[in-house]
This record gives sequence, C-alpha cells and structure tokens, in this order.
Amino acid sequence: MNGPLELISLFDLPRGHEGTVSSGDLATAGDAAERELALRLYEIGFVDGERVRVVARGFPGGEPIAVRVGSTIFALRRFEAERVLVAPLRNGRATA
Repeated sequence: MNGPLELISLFDLPRGHEGTVSSGDLATAGDAAERELALRLYEIGFVDGERVRVVARGFPGGEPIAVRVGSTIFALRRFEAERVLVAPLRNGRATA
C-alpha cells in the first residue's frame, strides 16, 4: 500500500531531478505579498500536477535556481522556489 506523497520545496529538489507540483494551500496562505507571489507562480505555470525539473543552480548558495516547466526555463530566487511544493519523481513516478 502506498502512503501519502512526500512533499518538499522546489528549492530542496536536487539538480537534474524532477517533481510534480502540489498546490496545496499555496494560493491562500500568508499576507497580500505572499498571495501575490503565489498568483505569479501560478500564472507562469507552477500549477497542481505540472511536472518540473531543476536544470541548474547558481553558485555559491544554490540560487538562483533554473527550473524547466513544460518547454520554458524560469530562474527563481530561493524565497520563490521555497513557496512551491513538489512531490519528487523517481523513474517517472511520484515517490511514496
């Protein structure tokens, strides 16, 4: 039997790995600035069920983080990437 999916922040997903976005409470949590950021991330493609891949990280500190969403690559700052929850994928399937 599979347990609940393990969710981590997009920033914690290792370079070269893929995950599936989980929107959860992202759009409704926090103050007006946080809701605005959540809306911006949603508008550029970080929607529930979307597959993402970390393609590069800045040096030092790992930011910005370059993330492929569909056929587009976005550069996100750490605080933006930490707002996106993902279920890491292993062999094309979410890990349980």
